[in-house]
Parts: sequence; C-alpha cells; structure tokens
Amino acid sequence: MTGAARDAVTSESDARLVERVLSGETHAYAALVSRYAAQCTRYADRVLRDRTDAEDAVQETFISAYDALAHYSEQARFGAWLFTILINQCRRNAQQRNRRERLAVSDHAALLDAPDDRTVVQLERDEQMEHVRDALARLEPLLREAFLLRHVEGFDYEEMRIMTGAGVSALKMRVKRACEALRVHLEVINE
Repeated sequence: MTGAARDAVTSESDARLVERVLSGETHAYAALVSRYAAQCTRYADRVLRDRTDAEDAVQETFISAYDALAHYSEQARFGAWLFTILINQCRRNAQQRNRRERLAVSDHAALLDAPDDRTVVQLERDEQMEHVRDALARLEPLLREAFLLRHVEGFDYEEMRIMTGAGVSALKMRVKRACEALRVHLEVINE
C-alpha cells in the first residue's frame, strides 16, 4: 500500500473501514487495529497488571472482533463495540491467570533486592506510580474496570453500560466507590 493510500485508509471512518473489510478488502482491518491498539493495550495493561497478559488479551480481542465483524452495527461506535470484546477478554484472561497463580509461588523479596542504577528522581516517580498501580490493584475487579473505563479511557456511562452489561446507576456507584477507595489508599501511603 502506498503512503497516499495508507493516509486515505486512516482518514476513513470506522464504519467505512468495516464496510471495506466485509466486502473483501481485509487489509483495511489493519487501519482499525492501528487506530485502537494503543488504547486497548493501555486499558488491558492497567486491568490485568501484566504487559504480556495485556498484549495477549488485545491480540485475542482483535482476532475475535475480526471474526465477529459481520455482527457490528454501525449504530454503535466501533471503539465502544471493540471495548466490549476487550472487557470480556480481560475478564477471561484474569480468571485464567488467577487459576495459574494459585499453582505458582513468587519471590517478591528477590525482585525488590534486584540492583537498579536509575536516578533518585526516577525512583521516586516509579514509587509514586507503583503506589497508584498498587491502589488500582487493590480495587475489586468491577470497581477497577469501571474506574478505568470512565476516568482513563473516557467512555461515558451509556457506552460503559453497553460494554459491561451493568446499569448506569451501578456503574456510577462503582466509579464512586473506586474513587473513594483510591483516595483512602493513597492518603494512607502519603501520611
């Protein structure tokens, strides 16, 4: 594909790209993958807390979305439809990982003792980010999911309702509880 053709593909709407894929131009799917890969990976990484698991979930999501593309309805925003698949895939991957972790033993002390030659400033930044990641990790999975969809990915509650199958009021309550729990956890750490 030439540079001009690639630019034309990337400027097309999601719905038009889906039409092209369904009409046999399977290479147009690459534009959709390119458009959403970073956002999906960011979300999966935060939910699953493991880069490899996140990349696996995103890959499976794009494969599943491709297989289900004929069921996509143009009335739905493609990104929200894709995130519905991603959310379900992350849930499956988390369940599988939980089963695996019950069988494995990890040595966190060895990880903490590993040498690190970064600067003090970078270490402090890393420590702050670790506190935030730890606070997110301590949230119940449904609270973490709702918080990330709303405050990190920027979806509105109606889109979240469609993606998760939960009611808007339940989602609002989950986000509120997540914010409260994060605030408490981070305040304790900063004291």
